[in-house]
Amino acid sequence: MATPRKTPAKRTTTARRPAESRAKSTAKRESVPAVDLTTGPLPTSAPTLDAEEQPLDVEAPPITHALRNMSEIRHHFRTNRRPVFFVGASAFNLLGLDRWVRGFSYIAYYDSWQGAHPRVFSPIDKPYVEFQSGEEINNWLLRNHEVRAHIARLTPAGERPQIVTVFFDAETEAICEELGFDLILPSARLREHLDSKMVTTRIAESVGVASVPNTITTVESWTDVVAAADAAGLGSDLVIQTAYGDSGKTTFFVGDEDGFDRIADDVRGVEVKIMKRINNRPIAVEAVLTRHGTVVGPFMTEITGHGALTPYRGGWSGNEMFPGVLDADARHRATQLVRRLGDRLGQEGYRGFFEVDVLLDTDSGEVYLGELNPRISGASAITNVTAGAYADVPLFVFHLLEFADVDFVLDVDEVNERWEELAAADVWSHMVIKHTVDTVEHIDVAPPTGRYVYDLQGRLVFSQGDLDWHLLHSESEAFYLRIYGPGDYRWKGADLGILVTKGRLQTPAGELTIRAKHLIDSIRSMYAATPLPPVELVDAVDHAGAKG
Repeated sequence: MATPRKTPAKRTTTARRPAESRAKSTAKRESVPAVDLTTGPLPTSAPTLDAEEQPLDVEAPPITHALRNMSEIRHHFRTNRRPVFFVGASAFNLLGLDRWVRGFSYIAYYDSWQGAHPRVFSPIDKPYVEFQSGEEINNWLLRNHEVRAHIARLTPAGERPQIVTVFFDAETEAICEELGFDLILPSARLREHLDSKMVTTRIAESVGVASVPNTITTVESWTDVVAAADAAGLGSDLVIQTAYGDSGKTTFFVGDEDGFDRIADDVRGVEVKIMKRINNRPIAVEAVLTRHGTVVGPFMTEITGHGALTPYRGGWSGNEMFPGVLDADARHRATQLVRRLGDRLGQEGYRGFFEVDVLLDTDSGEVYLGELNPRISGASAITNVTAGAYADVPLFVFHLLEFADVDFVLDVDEVNERWEELAAADVWSHMVIKHTVDTVEHIDVAPPTGRYVYDLQGRLVFSQGDLDWHLLHSESEAFYLRIYGPGDYRWKGADLGILVTKGRLQTPAGELTIRAKHLIDSIRSMYAATPLPPVELVDAVDHAGAKG
């Protein structure tokens, strides 16, 4: 979603929207009954500890020294007994991490595999709740009795389960504290503080990390804006940002008084950041701040604003990772920028995973800080399948390492140097496919989660169910993660699913490739849905029936 954008724009929370709620209540939809696992077509069993789990009376050999290298770090996580649960609307963001981390599993509101994924748990009894955010979904899950029983069942005696999630708040922290869970993330209060674009800009400037030329001030009129811009030498073609919120909703492009008048209610009397407008290419990168310094992941371009994917102008719809994202010099400068920013965040008390939007000035070649996103992001899906991840460990494992109860030695310079070199070897893309039509529809048929290939006629067809996209080898195949399935509803802006594939999905000019359009059209064609009547029509029918 972008130019530049903040995490809420990247959410794949799939929280139900008010439009869906009205349509459902109008249609008198009742809660979906619990599935009878004893008579259903796909017999399942309750999740248990892995068969390879050590008996509780057998203790692992004690660690007598700090973890000294990648081999020992990998060994630590392959023999890990402490369970780590990723909690979210779907398992998307960190899917596949269980390949490296024993005891890592997923608790999801939407089960994209219908019980077939051995590491994904979703409660059976899910009465209708009108969620307004990802935080609300996660808090509901953590309180749920099925989820609590599942966590207890998978937690060995004497261990405290660890919880990871994209979206959380003070309520989430209170739930975890009450239940004896360790939420291994920086505090919600600190993250909210760092979410401010003004705070981020000032922190970055304190360590020489440059933002696009700007001034931070308050304004009441266009005259105030012009005066502030002239004093800072920003020119007349400007970008104005407020402190919090989605970039698509709080970033305004203004060049005259009429333009200011249209946004005046949003920017008057509050602190704003006035920037020079530049021609730029937004680049996403994730990183982890450890006690030994900041490890920087691969750089990715963004898939934004394509009407075939999203109904929202400038809306984020995915990422691409390929050798030409940045040339070697720009990549090194961007890496150093992120490292300086990450190390500075440590002085604020931050540690662990974060994402940064870097802006490449396409005219001058300068690299600027765009925004800080202090959390796991939508880009994580392909960060964890890079050549660097397979040479060392996935980037998020460094986050787990920072919160593990072990000492470790990490040569951050060596890791970053290696990852910079290996960044030129990977080509991955993913895109979120939304319902783009202004309708509310009951989904009757939907493509299943799994691997898809092209048949002899070039059609995209389902090949087999699969657990994640890590085994994709070429552009001739793709992995589709379904979010909404039969029995669910779709509405304008709803995330239908996420497609991951090798290769690029955009042209150098930023347009969707022919292959990308074919993939999107093919997935959409596999859905069949029944439109619900307009609310006004149903209300009229109900009113007429009441009169009769």
